[in-house]
Amino acid sequence: MGLIDRLRAIVIPPFQPNYDTSWPYASINGNTYPIGMLNQTLLGKEEKPNPGYPGLVAWAYQNNPVVYACEQVRVQLFAEATFEWRNRRTGATFGNSDLGLLETPWPNGTTGDLLAGMLLDADLGGDAFVVRLNGGLSRLRPDWVTVITDIDPWTPGAAVYAYAYLPGGTASGREPVVFLREQVAQFTPSKDPLSPHRGMPWLTPVLREVAADFGMTEHKASFLRAGATPNLVVSLDPAVSKVAFDQWSEDFRKKHSGARNAYEPLITGGGAKVEVVGKDFQQLDFKLVQGAGETRIAAAAGVPPVIVGLSEGLQAATYSNYSQARRRFADGTMRPLWRNVCASLQTIVRVPGGSMLTIDDSDIAFLQDDMKDRAEIQATNAQAMKTLVDAGFEPKSVVAGVTGNDLSGLSHTGLYSVQLQPPMPEQPEPEPVPDGLDNPDDEASPAEEPADE
Repeated sequence: MGLIDRLRAIVIPPFQPNYDTSWPYASINGNTYPIGMLNQTLLGKEEKPNPGYPGLVAWAYQNNPVVYACEQVRVQLFAEATFEWRNRRTGATFGNSDLGLLETPWPNGTTGDLLAGMLLDADLGGDAFVVRLNGGLSRLRPDWVTVITDIDPWTPGAAVYAYAYLPGGTASGREPVVFLREQVAQFTPSKDPLSPHRGMPWLTPVLREVAADFGMTEHKASFLRAGATPNLVVSLDPAVSKVAFDQWSEDFRKKHSGARNAYEPLITGGGAKVEVVGKDFQQLDFKLVQGAGETRIAAAAGVPPVIVGLSEGLQAATYSNYSQARRRFADGTMRPLWRNVCASLQTIVRVPGGSMLTIDDSDIAFLQDDMKDRAEIQATNAQAMKTLVDAGFEPKSVVAGVTGNDLSGLSHTGLYSVQLQPPMPEQPEPEPVPDGLDNPDDEASPAEEPADE
């Protein structure tokens, strides 16, 4: 019996997921405790959260405009979607009252609030954790969540069965609250190669680019603080005494250093020689250097630079490809995220039989070009269906084959072309038309008799 089985065996009564009640209770050594108060060292192996989450949020997201802009583009589009059910067999979509939990996850909360919070948690913390409790949903801060497995996480067959949540972190001194697997949805867009059950922020591979962007911004600020002029080297005659040199240097800085003295004439004397050192922005090609780093950050976020509005994406030739960039962002970044979040959330909601949770994107303005393409595809499918039905295939099998992109299941009616319509009933042979009559319905009139004289 594994550790998870032993844990379930001590639960009194046997635990059945009931998301509208308080924690299940466990009996240990004759004493009854809430599972949320159990010492997590008794529960199994742990995968610790990333301790760098607060620093990543404060340093990169809240202080770097490129990171913030990329993340906002992701979050704003991600939060526009709404949920619906899709029948796995027919593809038909529908809604019911079970979606109410996702439409109002907490008091005054909306679907957009839920999706935006989950993507922020996952992008900056590696994972998003949502617990279903007391008839509603709550987000768990990702760096306060420890994933618990029954055996070592890298052992084949290891399974997640609980999540330990420690509000305030390890320094809080509080007891962790443990949620069973059935209560928590874990959303992990990017897997951490070194942790089988944890995710990795998309910012991780480009932290050096973010640091370099900070450096370029600081270089620009320093350049302006120095009076928007290159650095200067002033040389004096070697015969000048140290006292005279120090006094001359102090006077020079007072007269020529700082933004207030920018663009003032530089007047020296006493044999001083002035030379310019370093490079200005044009010599450094500042825009190209900083723009290359911005492009790498946007690439890691899966957002084309033209969508974010970065300088590298706003050239005339690039901006003309905005539609293609929008399609790449929607199909290559957002749709995989939506599919992933639906699969994650449906583990804590009641799913109708034979159905799956999916996204309704029909009213998202950003995807209207996709709607046009979808209409063209439907028109093409309709024409294909008409052609197959006219060729004698059974209509139901045609619909299933075309919508499922599999024509191997088509069945034929045995009728072809016009024979698809039932034949007309046989009519009696028409009577022969008498000679000299243009209208067969006209009857021959008797010959007129001569009048009496």
